[in-house]
Amino acid sequence: MPLSPIDIHNKEFRRSLRGYNEDEVDDFLERIIQDYEGLIRQNKQLEEEIARINERLAHYNSLEESLSKSILVAQETAEELKNNAKKEAQLIIREAEKNADRIVSEALNKARKVALEVEEMQKQAAVFRARFRSLIQSQLEMMDSGDWESFEKELARREVAAAESGF
Repeated sequence: MPLSPIDIHNKEFRRSLRGYNEDEVDDFLERIIQDYEGLIRQNKQLEEEIARINERLAHYNSLEESLSKSILVAQETAEELKNNAKKEAQLIIREAEKNADRIVSEALNKARKVALEVEEMQKQAAVFRARFRSLIQSQLEMMDSGDWESFEKELARREVAAAESGF
């Protein structure tokens, strides 16, 4: 079990004939207590900071998972639209073959409508991709923002302080 500052403070040494100077031992123990308490505080602060960082990381992981799901839904929707367009085109062709000129005229009108819908869907898909790209870029910019730099600077400052104090 690790020593606590109180254990160090309450430690008493036996006296001997040629023992150590009692004041020097007490002064040294007091310095140890102060340093030890500082390390305990610093350790607690670092643990709290790690917890905060882990919480932010969980948020970003959740965001990433959400974005991945959104991509999958968009891909499935696009594939479904594509399959639906193919099925509709096949129905149009069958109708055209059965009903000759009248049906051919109707099929041409429907084909134009489908083409416009596909074009509209392509436009919507392009808009979606642009918005999605913008969202991803903004998330990357947020990750590259000053928050991370300040965190790295603070971490470097603490490392330098620890190195200077001998720990």
